[in-house]
Amino acid sequence: MKRLITGVMASAAWLLILLWGPLPLFWLVITVLAGVALAEYLSIVLPDLDKRVRILLIFFGMLPLAGAYSGEPTGLLSGLSLALVALLLHTVSRYASLAQPYEVISRAGFAYLYLSLCTAHLILLIALPQGRAWLLLLTAITVASDTAAFYTGSKLGRHKLCLAISPGKTWEGFAGGLAGSLGAALLVRHLFLPEQNLFWIVFIALLLGSLGAVGDLSESIIKRAFGAKDSGSLLPGHGGLLDRIDSLLLTAPLLYYLLNYLGNPSR
Repeated sequence: MKRLITGVMASAAWLLILLWGPLPLFWLVITVLAGVALAEYLSIVLPDLDKRVRILLIFFGMLPLAGAYSGEPTGLLSGLSLALVALLLHTVSRYASLAQPYEVISRAGFAYLYLSLCTAHLILLIALPQGRAWLLLLTAITVASDTAAFYTGSKLGRHKLCLAISPGKTWEGFAGGLAGSLGAALLVRHLFLPEQNLFWIVFIALLLGSLGAVGDLSESIIKRAFGAKDSGSLLPGHGGLLDRIDSLLLTAPLLYYLLNYLGNPSR
């Protein structure tokens, strides 16, 4: 029940911000969420890091989000470059006081690529024509996939999808997740993107649904490497924020570049 209540409340808040929130508010919400996810990630991979240093590394990780406010990839990449330079300068200046300086560089640097860069694509997406509708499609696919995979896998799961990484995930759950992705995508197309080609939406749904499962497994690899069950306890019944957005981290950039380089085919 906790899982259901938390999911409904989070979905309602997201819809309000996505459909009616002004761009500055949307940017602020995404930036704050990215900061929380960075804090969870750094707590897992650098648990002994000084609190003040952790806060500074999170601040550096906000720079790609700040750059993405322009709505252009160049702004995002500029912010990412500054974040990496700042990380290296800080590590060089504090080298003698850091127990594992290379671990700080590699693990925090990966965080900027994995979390900051990928999350910032949500801001780039909303800047596109019909950006809010495409973001609604993306999140509907992600939520429906996660929910359908969880319940299908719980009830019907027999064949393990990737036993070494996540013993609870099954091929039946994966198939249920794809079915959920497809159903959600068709509903959003009917309500918000009726001019879009049906086969284009089906292709996006199946592609993003599949990649979302990879995103989920990718976070599981990180948690398993450091012996963490969840990324945190922020969301009752779900774990941490990173546990909920792991699928979006890969699907948001993919959708953005699909729309930019393949266009938006009409009927």
